[in-house]
Amino acid sequence: MRILGGTLLFFAVLGAAAVRADDWPAFRGPAGNGVSPEKTAPLHWDAEKNVAWKFELPGPGNSSPIVSNGRVFATCAQNKGGERTLYCLDRKTGKLAWKRTVSFEPGARTHKTNPYCGSTPAADGQRVVVWHNSAGLYCYDFQGKELWKRQLGEFDHVWGYGVSPVIYKGRVFLHCGPGKRVLFTALNLQDGHTVWETEEPLDGDGDRNTAGKYMGSWCTPVVAKVNGREVLVCSMPTRVNAYHPDTGQIVWTSNGLRGGNGDLAYASPIIAGKVCVAMGGFKGPTIGFTMGGKGDITETNRLWRVEKNPQRIGSGVFVDGYIYMANAGPNMFQCINPENGELMWQKRSPGGAHWGSLVYAAGRLYGADQNGTTFVFEPNPREFKLLATNEMNELSNSTPAFSDGQIFLRTATGVYCIENP
Repeated sequence: MRILGGTLLFFAVLGAAAVRADDWPAFRGPAGNGVSPEKTAPLHWDAEKNVAWKFELPGPGNSSPIVSNGRVFATCAQNKGGERTLYCLDRKTGKLAWKRTVSFEPGARTHKTNPYCGSTPAADGQRVVVWHNSAGLYCYDFQGKELWKRQLGEFDHVWGYGVSPVIYKGRVFLHCGPGKRVLFTALNLQDGHTVWETEEPLDGDGDRNTAGKYMGSWCTPVVAKVNGREVLVCSMPTRVNAYHPDTGQIVWTSNGLRGGNGDLAYASPIIAGKVCVAMGGFKGPTIGFTMGGKGDITETNRLWRVEKNPQRIGSGVFVDGYIYMANAGPNMFQCINPENGELMWQKRSPGGAHWGSLVYAAGRLYGADQNGTTFVFEPNPREFKLLATNEMNELSNSTPAFSDGQIFLRTATGVYCIENP
């Protein structure tokens, strides 16, 4: 760990006052947990019905749109990753306000299911940051002026990249990986200088561990308050770490994500009160433990561990005491008790695999599958109750954004704004 700047001063929750209450300024929303404060949201739509506007993009991408201070931001790549672009749209009209493109060597490694520009940008109402992996981290103002940029290293993996930055209280927090070198870093939002960085030790070459199994984490960290102290919680390939936001010190760690198919983590941890639930990738283990303490808390704090699970890529949400998941194979909706790991119910999805994360908004759960179909269902621990099926008939691996009564969807062809008539 290296500390390269001054102390981190905390002020109002979620940082700058420019963040509006109805914004969706980052991956999985204003708190990074998939929960929207919206009281109303569209229930029914398709590719034409209840569409306020659509902005065409030149290709597919697994990143999600965000909404901040009258702007909608999305990313897309061209030329085999040689051009990586941040698009800024007017949220009222969907028209292009500006775009900024970063050049990089075409053909860098990724997987066909994970096109370049898999990272969702983050904004605070005045600035927007976007991570282009080995091409660097960039910060722009809302007029498109580049404020700063940082080259954080080479992060090369056979499956590509997808971690998203988090803006919190004047800092940009970024889990840089996967690759031969993995680190968690904090940068000053004003000028991009490094406050601290903490490397994660790896058991392997970045692609595979020493046992020859796949390895890597694509986890976007979340902020949690534990015993009155805020920490940044992130699933690494084999364990879950809690980082002190001032210094980058690992306050506590819980092992248990290593599975039979490798050391993998795709989903973000789910904070369920005092319990953290973390899910391994490639049908790997799921663990539940109470947060708190110091050092390795695996033995003292673990509540349960389930070894075999569905393939989980998107993240779940915690609503009224229960966790809800939309899985990627088998394509299953689930309700889980975070206290003991008990499966309350599961229901086979009538659609495709879910790579995007679930969102709770307007008292309902929204999950978009790879066919672009969004299923809306009740947060009910007793049974699965489907409320609506909204078909777009376009490929999508993204998570919808909710803002001021509207829904913003990313598909393989563009960004849609959905609203009630």
